[in-house]
Amino acid sequence: MSLIELPIISAEETQPARSRKPEWLRVKLPIGEDYKRVRQLVDEYKLHTICQSGNCPNMGECWGAGTATFMILGNVCTRSCSFCAVKTGRPNEYDTDEPARVAEAIKLMRVKHAVITSVNRDELKDRGAEIWYQTVFMVKQMSPQTTIETLIPDVKSNWEALERMISAGQEVVSHNMETVGRLYRLVRPQAKYERSLEQIKRTKAYGKRTKTGIMLGLGETKEEVLKAMDDLVANGCDVLTLGQYLQPTKMHLEVAEFIHPDTFAMYKEEGLARGFDFVESGPLVRSSYHAERHL
Repeated sequence: MSLIELPIISAEETQPARSRKPEWLRVKLPIGEDYKRVRQLVDEYKLHTICQSGNCPNMGECWGAGTATFMILGNVCTRSCSFCAVKTGRPNEYDTDEPARVAEAIKLMRVKHAVITSVNRDELKDRGAEIWYQTVFMVKQMSPQTTIETLIPDVKSNWEALERMISAGQEVVSHNMETVGRLYRLVRPQAKYERSLEQIKRTKAYGKRTKTGIMLGLGETKEEVLKAMDDLVANGCDVLTLGQYLQPTKMHLEVAEFIHPDTFAMYKEEGLARGFDFVESGPLVRSSYHAERHL
């Protein structure tokens, strides 16, 4: 297979030499029959995948293996996080047929482990919890052998909504911290570090396997990353993913630093030593990468 550089920035938008991506940020072209089959199903069922919306560098590998991360509740988010390529605005009315469509597609794709995520729907009283519940419930009804990870948004302390979101039978509940505490105002302006920690803590108390992801290269220090690890373990987080932040467009935050693979390896050792069950740590790691291993 040939290799391409990730299409994060077009040629005419090329940044100064210091921001050019290093050699280790290279991925295989998405090709193959399994990839084509998944692509056709996603298009046919009018599904939103974060794989496409987020320009995920692992889309070829994951889709080639017959897996995908589905994004429910539309493709317009009420948040305006400065790292994210998903559209921001006032979403349309949600589609009540979406849970059935997602469940049917997962059955047709013969997915062994499904990852489901969503945009933030802050304008909804229940934060979209009922659609979340129905989607997981229908997937389990149609594909009882399929295990599920749900990557859920910040419920803004609506703990009743959280309980509904996570009570339909999914095996893993993930909520991404995204960055260290100091950078929240810059990276996740509508979120709060302590509130996300509490959401993970409550999810663990409910009896679920918990997971989170942090992007590196936004200007955080080693000490801040290690403190975030300590905070997460103290709040009951089981699985941690660490990956390189990549700028989706020139309108988004610039990359402060390209983290070397050796540093990612060091963070993996640090995380495991602190008590995480799993730590996925590498430049191209995204929160759903190798998700089937995190059960």
